[in-house]
Amino acid sequence: MSRIWIYLCSALCALVLSGVYQVKGMEVFTSSELEAVNGTNVRLKCTFKSTLPLSEERTSVSWSFKPLGKTTAEMIFHYQEIVYPPMDGLFKDHAVWSGDVMNGDGSITLQDVQFNFNGTYSCQVRNPPDIQGFASEISLRVVQKVSFSEIGILAIAVGGSIGFILIILTIYIIVRVFRRRDYDKGVEMEDHRSKEMLRESE
Repeated sequence: MSRIWIYLCSALCALVLSGVYQVKGMEVFTSSELEAVNGTNVRLKCTFKSTLPLSEERTSVSWSFKPLGKTTAEMIFHYQEIVYPPMDGLFKDHAVWSGDVMNGDGSITLQDVQFNFNGTYSCQVRNPPDIQGFASEISLRVVQKVSFSEIGILAIAVGGSIGFILIILTIYIIVRVFRRRDYDKGVEMEDHRSKEMLRESE
């Protein structure tokens, strides 16, 4: 009877250790911070590695969002073989799938980002029995779009500076050229006088 218990305990320990190894095998990677211009599209990149073969049927990707100043997060996107986009709320028609689980990519794209998209986005990937306990997080900051007038002012300032430098360089080159000509003429006249004096002395 004791031998049976030893075999059962050994088998159970092997399963437990195997399970722990598999759990620790899932790795998820994202950038820690990201910046996007208001009204543009931004890709929230999430890549992962699993100790087990990936499968469209088994591998799942979940994204959650925690607004600035909030302590709780809400699920905004899920993928497992097919896309489960948000049907209502802040991210309806904004969050789209742009990943490829078979290549270890669980990314989504936020279209037409708004200022209320500021916050923390968490990517969690599962590939049972290989799971990932801690989601990888991205802090997104949405910034004001640069207006056309600001771009125009910047272009004028840069163009004006370059134009001023070119004018200074042109004046410098012209002055150098004229000074060189005057110097050459002076040398030529001096040579001519020297030759005339030599002729008169002969």
